[in-house]
Amino acid sequence: MEIEHILEKGSGRLNEDAVIIEDSIYGVFDGASSLDNKVFDGCKTGGMMASATAGQIFSKNHFPLMQLGRQANTAILSKMMTHQVNLSQRHTLWSTSAAVVRVGSNTLEWLQTGDAFIILIYTDDSYKVLVDKEDHDYETLLMLKKNYSHKDPAFKQQVKKIRSNMNKTYGVLNGEPGALDFVNSGFLPLEDVKTILLFTDGLQLPSTIPEKKKNFKQFMTLYQKLGLTGLKNHVRQLESQDPDIRLYPRFKCHDDIAAIAIHP
Repeated sequence: MEIEHILEKGSGRLNEDAVIIEDSIYGVFDGASSLDNKVFDGCKTGGMMASATAGQIFSKNHFPLMQLGRQANTAILSKMMTHQVNLSQRHTLWSTSAAVVRVGSNTLEWLQTGDAFIILIYTDDSYKVLVDKEDHDYETLLMLKKNYSHKDPAFKQQVKKIRSNMNKTYGVLNGEPGALDFVNSGFLPLEDVKTILLFTDGLQLPSTIPEKKKNFKQFMTLYQKLGLTGLKNHVRQLESQDPDIRLYPRFKCHDDIAAIAIHP
């Protein structure tokens, strides 16, 4: 089995994404900082703490993925309580998206929540996106398309509103019991699967027009042509050509990227 992976910091001070590559278990995690901008343990953001905590739990690889997801969610809550995070202010909670798989001899066990993705690519070059959902940031990105500034009070209020909808309209691991209601998981046969692709949303192709639901057709065409590293370089090049975030609406010039390509 061949494994490729990327873990690259974006425009922020720290990389809030995380990767785990262990015996049979692989995962990517996309941490989201609380909106109060607090740091912990010297310089770590809440998003960084959340993604690292989830990765540590899944790395144990000793229970079904859904049970590990439950433990990761509880561990994030415990860490927040230890660091005296105000749990009543939902926009200040630490959170992380997750895409994790356990590769068996004939079967794939998988788990997904939030803005992390799993795509299976088959020997005939067809593909399957395991969770096809609407983008909860769609309305926020539309505001950027309409030339709202990231510093605009209305834009900041929109970001806060969406963040407060965690585990109400979309899921993340953030310590709340409701997080588990939004976790997707299952088992699939590995027959005819040539690649398992896991990635956080930093690897997605920038788009001039926000999409309510992500279309992965061009993404997959480029992946098949360029490979994982080539696709990442292509995304970074497009973003670099739009440093002021005018052409491609997004939250920062470069997002963190965590990605794994598994070739069983």
